[in-house]
Amino acid sequence: MPRAVSSDSFGPPEAYALVEAPSKPLETGQVRIAIKAAGISFVDVLTARGEYQVKPPLPFIPGSEGAGIVAEVGGDVTGFAVGDRVVFSAWGGLFADEVVLPQRALRLVPDGMELISAAVFPVSYATAWHALVDRGQLKAGETLLVLGAAGATGLAAVQIGKHLGALVIALASNAEKRALTLASGADSAIDGRAEDWRDKVKATNGNKPVDVVFDLVGGTMTEPAFRSLAWGGRHLIIGFPAGIAALRTNLPLLKGASLIGVDIRQFGIFEPERSEANRDTIFALAARGILKPAIAHIFPLEDFAEAMNAAAAGQSAGRIVLVMD
Repeated sequence: MPRAVSSDSFGPPEAYALVEAPSKPLETGQVRIAIKAAGISFVDVLTARGEYQVKPPLPFIPGSEGAGIVAEVGGDVTGFAVGDRVVFSAWGGLFADEVVLPQRALRLVPDGMELISAAVFPVSYATAWHALVDRGQLKAGETLLVLGAAGATGLAAVQIGKHLGALVIALASNAEKRALTLASGADSAIDGRAEDWRDKVKATNGNKPVDVVFDLVGGTMTEPAFRSLAWGGRHLIIGFPAGIAALRTNLPLLKGASLIGVDIRQFGIFEPERSEANRDTIFALAARGILKPAIAHIFPLEDFAEAMNAAAAGQSAGRIVLVMD
């Protein structure tokens, strides 16, 4: 019988258990997938704790991004067949051996892309593309500052920023992470824990302020990063694991700068056609080898608690992935 990581209440990884999960019958337009790999993000851990902005219904199976093999197709399904390699996102349910999803949630994995890489690709890269292109309107020749650059979405921003022709400055907390950002295309990498990081950013940029801030951190990093913006700069808020900052409202006025929120989930709800077009673009770039996630650790499904705790700690240089075989 298929297995799933599940709990009747929100809590830490230890509140969840690997249990038998009977297969669900297929309805029209649905596809059954044998999950082979699932990414673990900090958002997955927050959601499992019940600490994310939106709480899912209980009982809850964590997991929001994965890849696998089509095992069965329902009536009226077109474009997918048994044996196809597919990648998908969902609001939970993917820390499991199988899942049933509507065909609109699936996308074929490009030839040459491994399922482990595909599993951690769509959410972070779609978020970074939407942030930098749609919301931040990053242009070639501008300077992009990425806070938390060694995380999943941070590395995606580094790679996309370089593809768009920007000079990319990465902030990361240790030498291993900074090396990873440089390997991913960053022009320079700076220790975000250093008291003088703003001075180093300015010096790296020819003593000029930056044009776009990609903020995955929040907390005490947000205001000094905003102060590092040039006239007309754009500060993109993607997440705030270090805490929700209270920005002084005179700063946007003085700089003619914008504070811009980025929510990939709601973008997909309110602008589904643009969202799908963005995903077409990033997968085409992945097929050409331009965009590629970095994998740090791979855990078997039964070690889900260890894997989730590792994701929560945020010390890994690269993504953490669960595999189901």
